[in-house]
Amino acid sequence: MEQLIIPLSAPEAADASRVGPKAANLAALGRAGLPIPGGFCLDARAYRTQLEALGLEAAARGVFAADDGAQARRSALRMRMQLMEQPVAAQVEEPLIAAWRSMTRHAAIPGVVRSSALVEDRYGSSFAGQFESFLGLENETDFLTAVRACWAALWSTRALRYMATHDLDPADTAMALLVQPLVPARCAGGALSRTAEGNILINATWGLGSAIAQGEVAPDRYLLSRDGVLLESHTGRMQRHAAGCAHSRGTTASRPRLSAAMPCLESAQAVELGRLVRRTEELMGMPVEIEWARDEAGFKLLQARPLHLQPAPVRDEMWRRHPRINGQPAGVGWSTGRACVVNCECELSRVAPGDVLVTNMAGPALSEILPRVAGVIAELGGSTSHLASLARERGIPMVLGVPGATHRIPEGAQVAVDGVAGVVRWMYSEKAGLGSRG
Repeated sequence: MEQLIIPLSAPEAADASRVGPKAANLAALGRAGLPIPGGFCLDARAYRTQLEALGLEAAARGVFAADDGAQARRSALRMRMQLMEQPVAAQVEEPLIAAWRSMTRHAAIPGVVRSSALVEDRYGSSFAGQFESFLGLENETDFLTAVRACWAALWSTRALRYMATHDLDPADTAMALLVQPLVPARCAGGALSRTAEGNILINATWGLGSAIAQGEVAPDRYLLSRDGVLLESHTGRMQRHAAGCAHSRGTTASRPRLSAAMPCLESAQAVELGRLVRRTEELMGMPVEIEWARDEAGFKLLQARPLHLQPAPVRDEMWRRHPRINGQPAGVGWSTGRACVVNCECELSRVAPGDVLVTNMAGPALSEILPRVAGVIAELGGSTSHLASLARERGIPMVLGVPGATHRIPEGAQVAVDGVAGVVRWMYSEKAGLGSRG
């Protein structure tokens, strides 16, 4: 049997059929001399070995093959529960633990486990935010739990819905894993190698970049020309505490607080990162979206995936007479629709087909609503969040980091969303009212 543990520096790490496009892309950047963390890949064969050891092949086939929806749900639940709760097969666990101990120097260095499914980070199906990543793992028990959780995530309801919209069967694919040392990031974020206008866009926040990916902050934004000149920089200020359902007894909705106003990157650092982004695009031969982190030693590239682009839209001039708010564009499309203001995920059932969703925080959990909305506006999030990536795939106009959107845009108003320029406009009506929402 081929080895299950593949160092990220090994030639075999370039084989996306074994380690998934996420890991294979990162390995290619490392071989080209770009800065990446070390680490290793767990071959997708390990996942298939686990299915065989647990006798789950038939259950896997039963999820999308079943005519009975209830039976399909039971099969998917069995897959998740068995993969999450049963121990890792001995022939997988032994080399896996040995590689973990070597990488973390017996727990002296925290580790990271990230999904690298064979179907993710491809053009047209990025699966951004649909699977799992675990940061700061400090012991073997937590590490093995993270491995099982990443395997089980292939069968989560959210991932299955995404696969169904892309005509993919989870039984036909597998979950490889990317295991790396944690980058002790001073700041982190994402970047687009090419906007609709042809520039380079960088988002940044203090600490780890997961807050940007999950749409939990309005990040710093840096815009550079193709030749590396810094054109614009804006410092994000609003951040939120952990969110809860505002309608559940005993829980508290997230409340905004101001973060430090000092920018995450100096101008020279933004230019340096822009060069790395441009080099990544050249190596992959296409526009790319990356994730990055900066520690005391400098920048590290964490991920690179294909970037969806669309031409700048033709705008309707009549909207120029109406109020506007600026935000961070997702990079595609222009559309109009009725504003549906949602302050909690439990209210999403109110969103009708063709509505423009106006919300506080645009995390990847909202991906299931994208097929029915005309656009999305959120107070937090940035151009490189996971939900923005999913919106670009579907051509859904989205503007994120729009201050006060849920209070300023009236429920029921007609809204125009410019996902390229990052501009939101709305048209007052008697039904919508003339005041802001309280």
